[in-house]
Amino acid sequence: MKTIIEPFRIKSVEPIRVTTKEERSKLIQEAGYNLFNLHSDDVMIDLLTDSGTSAMSAAQWSGIMQGDESYAGSPSFYRFERAVKDLMPFKHVIPTHQGRAAEKILFTVAAGQGSKVPSNTHFDTTRANVEMAGAEPVDLVIAEGKQPASEHPFKGNMDLEALDRLLAEERDRIPIVMLTITNNTGGGQPVSMENMRGVREICSRHKVPLFFDACRFAENAYLIKTREPGYADAPVPEIVREMFSYADGMTMSAKKDAFVNIGGWLALNDDDWAEQARNMLILTEGFPTYGGLAGRDLEAIAIGLQEIVDEDYLRYRMASMQYLGNALTRMGVPIVKPVGGHAVYIDARSLLPQIPPLSYPGQSLAVALYEEGGIRACEIGTVMFGKQSDGSEKAAPLDLVRLAVPRRVYTQSHIDYVIECVENLVTRKEELPGYKIDWQPRFLRHFTARFTQVR
Repeated sequence: MKTIIEPFRIKSVEPIRVTTKEERSKLIQEAGYNLFNLHSDDVMIDLLTDSGTSAMSAAQWSGIMQGDESYAGSPSFYRFERAVKDLMPFKHVIPTHQGRAAEKILFTVAAGQGSKVPSNTHFDTTRANVEMAGAEPVDLVIAEGKQPASEHPFKGNMDLEALDRLLAEERDRIPIVMLTITNNTGGGQPVSMENMRGVREICSRHKVPLFFDACRFAENAYLIKTREPGYADAPVPEIVREMFSYADGMTMSAKKDAFVNIGGWLALNDDDWAEQARNMLILTEGFPTYGGLAGRDLEAIAIGLQEIVDEDYLRYRMASMQYLGNALTRMGVPIVKPVGGHAVYIDARSLLPQIPPLSYPGQSLAVALYEEGGIRACEIGTVMFGKQSDGSEKAAPLDLVRLAVPRRVYTQSHIDYVIECVENLVTRKEELPGYKIDWQPRFLRHFTARFTQVR
């Protein structure tokens, strides 16, 4: 059938407050033109992030009622641990309250002052945690990953020659290699199994541990199934297990591909690093069998990990993203191609050529989407990545606006509304202003910075 149907029934609803354009113009101005500063009940369609915004299933809500809140040795932890190891067979599984806490612990243990951490592309909190540890994040995505219009099926791939060269030249400064699956910064683009094997071979040869930032592992696995030769008949769980067989460890935000509103973990095989990590966990998160989470959260994650690898759901998820991406392409809106797993990324720099990168075309488009239709999206460009470690600023490689669709939350009519709002904006795109930053924090400025318009 051509019609995409949600492979679930809606059992509970939450009302959306419908606002006027005049209200929204006033609200975004009061928020310093930063969409993170808006109250969520002033947002009609919230595409800011797919992290922690999923709708949980009836089975997950039932599991929450069974959560055991014992301080140590909760059976909920062991159910969680079994669910993780069923897909990702690492020796040590260390729960954290979310993915960035796992990153903080990992880089505190593994990295240090003057070291370098290569990746295909570090996302915002990963990059910040690397820098907070005194290390330098190095992005080594393939050339096609920097070209929004390229139709390469695996634009999240690591540049293997660049990685091999960096490790050959600076091995003593590189304690760990990261691989982000899917590559969020680069447009939600997947990494191929062939590339994972190549990264594994290089890391083994140079004796460097390989870790996955695996927030969207199931979406990556399904894109391998549908795009990479030899995997069309492989079950998604089998693909997932092969993926993780090439890694020495992982960080995970369960708020993405585990359908939960909070939670994450660090998993690894190294006994010494695991001991150090658990010591840090006790100091900053909690005892190793709850790690900053309630037992009910661990139950919900365990069930979510079973649900996320369901192929009916993943087929619907990818078709939904393509539905949005194809509609924008038909109206001439430049997007990152091919459409990835969790979001559609509009190429704001190409759409708004009258706004230079240091006047933030991505921020301009994101603000305009909110004013037009109450849609909250996320700038991924010079606001997020333009500030340098020495305090200077330069244009990011791309200026994108991410329309990240929460899992199991919005229907096709919601997405049709988003498409109509973008279409209205395209007719007056030359009128959109640039922006300048009035105030910003030292790190992760996009979360709290305040802006004014520049015309």
